[in-house]
Amino acid sequence: MDKLENIASIALILGQHIKLNEPLCEHTTFKIGGEAKVFIEISNSKALCELVRLARKNEIKYMILGKGSNLLFDDRGFNGVIFYLGSLFSEVTVSGKTITAQAGASLMSVCKAALENSLSGLEFAYGIPGSIGGAVYMNAGAYGGEIKDVLVSCEVLSESGELITVNDEDMELSYRHSIFQSGKYVILSAKFSLDDSSKKDDISKKMNELLKRRKDKQPLEYPNAGSTFKRPEGFFAGKLIEQSGLRGYTVGRAQVSQKHCGFVINLGGATFKDVTELIAYVQKKVLEDSGQFLECEVLIKNYDD
Repeated sequence: MDKLENIASIALILGQHIKLNEPLCEHTTFKIGGEAKVFIEISNSKALCELVRLARKNEIKYMILGKGSNLLFDDRGFNGVIFYLGSLFSEVTVSGKTITAQAGASLMSVCKAALENSLSGLEFAYGIPGSIGGAVYMNAGAYGGEIKDVLVSCEVLSESGELITVNDEDMELSYRHSIFQSGKYVILSAKFSLDDSSKKDDISKKMNELLKRRKDKQPLEYPNAGSTFKRPEGFFAGKLIEQSGLRGYTVGRAQVSQKHCGFVINLGGATFKDVTELIAYVQKKVLEDSGQFLECEVLIKNYDD
């Protein structure tokens, strides 16, 4: 029995749901990607920790996957095991001004819990399609707000296999960055501290205003992975791309959005190669024209990585 078959067998013993050769295009907002050899839907922290420890011990390639909203998979798929944190790992609890959410919970569900309990501070995140784990991992942000503004702590599995709590001051949170990108930790849950001084109607009004701005300005009608490039200090990526004459520029079925140049979209049937070639061309042209290198914000997962 090879290593992947072994970890799938252990997952079944632990009561987890297993899929073989699962299409990853069905689990990302870009709608691109080949198959994962082993795809395990996680239902509890204990199982996740045991399986990650096993994968590390046996040097099995693995990845934690949530909503897949900032991710591009290779058309050849993922040569390893995917630990999927979805609806079975998405509990959200509210206690006073504190919200605790499992890593697989959607950011939208946490925003809605905040609204229902008249808690403010997460209005900026309303409409972001990611999971809590992904939002913490990337320190997601929009419209002047970031996860680090409200994040208190995370329960994680450490590199040594221990369950520990990491406080916000130890997370190295900055623009689209956190310590979790080092790969040393697996985020299990996150705790947020919000403000209870605002009225529910005011919170709702602000959330709906920001959601309308997203719909008006972002190409939500096409599969995409959110903002494709990080914002260079002192500049806006979309503006630099537009100034380079790349609005609507297309490679295969991937396109620089005509609605917002900061987004690369899938016109339908775009391949991994289409998107990566388009990203590389945009980076090259903008660097030539402005001297600014656009760092990719989307996480690109090559089959051989």
